[in-house]
Amino acid sequence: MSRERPGRGPAWHVDAEPAARYAAGTAAESDAWSVEKHVEACGTCAALVSSAARAVPETGPLLAGIRAAVLEQVAAEGLPERAAEARRAVDSPAYAGGPEGPAYGNAGAAASTTASPRTTASPAARASTGESPAAHAAPTTNPPADAHASAPHTTAAGATGVSPRLSRAARVLWAAGPALRGAWAVALGVVVLGALGLSYGAGLGASVRPLLLVTAPVLPLAGVALSYGRHADPLYEVVTSTPSGGLRLLLVRAAAVLGVSVPALTLAGAALPPAAGGPGAAAWLLPGLALTLAALALGSFVGSRRGAAAVGGAWALFVVAPATVGGPAGAALMAGAAPYFSGPAVQSGWAAGALACALLLAARRRSFDHLETP
Repeated sequence: MSRERPGRGPAWHVDAEPAARYAAGTAAESDAWSVEKHVEACGTCAALVSSAARAVPETGPLLAGIRAAVLEQVAAEGLPERAAEARRAVDSPAYAGGPEGPAYGNAGAAASTTASPRTTASPAARASTGESPAAHAAPTTNPPADAHASAPHTTAAGATGVSPRLSRAARVLWAAGPALRGAWAVALGVVVLGALGLSYGAGLGASVRPLLLVTAPVLPLAGVALSYGRHADPLYEVVTSTPSGGLRLLLVRAAAVLGVSVPALTLAGAALPPAAGGPGAAAWLLPGLALTLAALALGSFVGSRRGAAAVGGAWALFVVAPATVGGPAGAALMAGAAPYFSGPAVQSGWAAGALACALLLAARRRSFDHLETP
């Protein structure tokens, strides 16, 4: 990768060799990330990478088919001018021949022509031709009445009028996954507030803690199930094909789910009245981590949603059901749930299970690079 123009925009540009490796899918992950980030702001390198991708026998016909389908759809929606414009842009020499094409050699001239289509001759040239300087004076016509209404409103925050800090926070929230933007976050809040309300508002007191204890480990599973997959992400197919997709993105979104659920549920458990002889408010953390990793590992075989559903069903069948045999609340439920949470041996077992699931997930990491089956 070459480095040019220090202090002016990107400090480096993509060469033909890394562009070919990226198009062929053989570039290192860090290099692929760098290329993707760079082409967001550099049209020259974007055209070079596009040319390299269309030169690959496996992807060239696919991209051509996608392009044809998009243009056909645009034309079918009654936008022939926009379709023609898109066709001319994709067929330009820049995309056909890379940065050596004439579109890049004349980029500055094209930009200046677009910005100021009327060219004014110098005073000496006008004098030699006998033209009056007034003949080339700029017209002083008033803009149309609706010009100000149609012009985009630009503020200190940018053309969108959105604060850069707010837009960055929105992007972070969006990248955190669908779970934090949907019903799961609402359900988590309902569970936390419901536990506190039942304990202090309904007078149930310490009998609510065992209910929260057996519920807390499976709540992150629902968030993980809603964070990744074709059912959760409308751009799932596109994201999976990029270096930022796959297991990396799934782990980021799972960490976002745990980052919200762990403090909320732990603080809620600590705020509840303690039950005599029962586990502490943080006793669910290792079981919850083990179940989450188990759902991720199982998801490498059957998909995230099915894996989370299977682990959650097993927890309900083998833990919740036996714990509630003596009663759904109070000392009986605490006595039934305590064997799954209390004691160093039990917690060590959950830790060992979490480690085993993490190792299996690492061994199966490549499975997330492929699309889930419906």
